[in-house]
Amino acid sequence: MSTDSWRDLLAERWAELESEPVTSERRLRVADLSVGTDDGALLAAVDYEGNRHLLVPMKSRQQLRRGPDGPVLKLRKRPLEDETSYRTYADLGCLEQNLNDLFATLCSDVLDTAEQLPSNPVKALYRAMDRWKSLFRVQTAPLSGERIIGLFGELLVLVAMLERDPSAHRLWLGPSGHRHDFSSPHGAVEVKTSTRTEGRRARIHGLDQLEAPDSGPLHLAWFRLEPSESGGCLPELVDRALELCDDETSLRGLLSQVGYHPADVERYGETRFATTEQRWYPVEKDFPRLTGRELAEAGIPVTVEDVAYTVDLSGTPSAPLPEEAIGAVLDALLQEPA
Repeated sequence: MSTDSWRDLLAERWAELESEPVTSERRLRVADLSVGTDDGALLAAVDYEGNRHLLVPMKSRQQLRRGPDGPVLKLRKRPLEDETSYRTYADLGCLEQNLNDLFATLCSDVLDTAEQLPSNPVKALYRAMDRWKSLFRVQTAPLSGERIIGLFGELLVLVAMLERDPSAHRLWLGPSGHRHDFSSPHGAVEVKTSTRTEGRRARIHGLDQLEAPDSGPLHLAWFRLEPSESGGCLPELVDRALELCDDETSLRGLLSQVGYHPADVERYGETRFATTEQRWYPVEKDFPRLTGRELAEAGIPVTVEDVAYTVDLSGTPSAPLPEEAIGAVLDALLQEPA
């Protein structure tokens, strides 16, 4: 359907809804827009004050990104219940009625995108909204070899998490400078990657990197990579993560924070790795580490900064998890807050 046809449909539905008042401040009047998705149909809606809304169906456990919350546009998660059903929606509302025409154009773009992407309507909403934004950035130098290797390992974990939850990229906090690469209310994961053919060493940065959070256990995921023409490359991992996630723009922003930019994709595609070893360690009391908390408990004042040290995992008394237990660690990390 063309943009004009979508606009006409929206105008017709909103006009029908506005012909009768909404009976309560907490209620909406809704109309089906004949755009079906795997999560249900998109709806036009009008609220108590006469403001227009577009409701995009979403899974109840799915997280909604922090979106516009200003005097014109507002994006929020909204449950909707009637006599026969209870569904959850991403509610995009226009709070300035003199901008209804512009809002209709945005919504028509959402409808067109959702029709092309019925398996993930929220992703379609984000994609359409992001086309209305301009993103400017300063060109920076490409990632160095060491940073490529580190990012490769983090993306291996991120993809595994996104395969379980399309909102999992919100737990990737390493790009923002958090002490752990992945963190949630149920624990954390620190990722280390090596291309050395011998030993299992991990470089630790700071006295808090191997300090477990108060919210749950800490695990260290260690990967050994080997250059291989038949292996994977950074752009392929990035594409897979973008395909799986429900908010491409948020993930692109995280990638930009770590220095990965689309302009350098061709360069990164030339370097390929095979993952020859993967070990996940619970960072518990017997795990070799140096932390500020342990020093303080031993009565040693912490008066140094910028501490970095190397842990040799080859002889650690802490055994790695069996491969079948790794999924349980990810599932626990992805649990919704209690």
